[in-house]
Amino acid sequence: MAPTHAEALRSLVPAWPVAARHAVALGVSAGARSALLARRDLTVSHTQKVTLGIIGAYVVVIALLWNLPYVRWVLWPFKMLVIAFHEFSHALAAVLTGGRVKSISLDPHEGGVTHMQGGKGAVTLPAGYLGSSLIGALLTFCGFDVVASKVASIVLGVCFLLTLWWARRDWLTIVTVLLAVGLLVACWFIAHALPLRFVVLFIGVMSSLYSVWDICDDLILRKVNSSDASVFAKRYGGSSQCWGVIWSIISLLFMVCGIVAGIAAFPKSFSEQEDESKHFIPTR
Repeated sequence: MAPTHAEALRSLVPAWPVAARHAVALGVSAGARSALLARRDLTVSHTQKVTLGIIGAYVVVIALLWNLPYVRWVLWPFKMLVIAFHEFSHALAAVLTGGRVKSISLDPHEGGVTHMQGGKGAVTLPAGYLGSSLIGALLTFCGFDVVASKVASIVLGVCFLLTLWWARRDWLTIVTVLLAVGLLVACWFIAHALPLRFVVLFIGVMSSLYSVWDICDDLILRKVNSSDASVFAKRYGGSSQCWGVIWSIISLLFMVCGIVAGIAAFPKSFSEQEDESKHFIPTR
């Protein structure tokens, strides 16, 4: 007796590569094939479980270090790096909308400012928060794979060079960026860059969390009198708290999308990633 479509599907699911090739021959519908693909893409491998566990550990460690007295300074360099992402996002948005960047500077008390001329405020004002959140999500995505982390570090290097150009008179920005570049370069030469993915992952999680916290701190908890959202609200309507909530939700969605995309795109094991890394800009 010929097997039913349901029986054929049950027998094919355990072996996806074979199932994908024979689904069409068996007359399985396009919807069923899509379901098979989705099931395979979002299946969490052992390596990905380790990565998700590390992300969870990063969240806990960052939350503790953020609030514990005397040890907060441990995160200070990374906070300054994320602030650099924030200001870089403002600057890039200004350039892309026809404006000009005069300077970027960071404040040792965890602040920063970008002096711009021109550009579209509707884009440049939210770009700081949302841009750093998007950068965090992309770095989290790349943190699931060694080669992707190498590519991400190269892109970061280009962004850092632009930031240095815009901040060439601000010593704190220069030192922060140079230390970050030094850390990334050092990781390239350790165990075929395997540690690089965890550094990129940490920076990504930190950037995503800092963006959400900064939005809540500045806008929702009203610890500052003026912010990008308060200026945005004056120009385009609404309240700074309302825009803060909206931008926070978008930032969290960016982070979730980065994690889900990382699971779907990078199913390879640690050993497979190491083998690929040996052939992509090898360092030894």
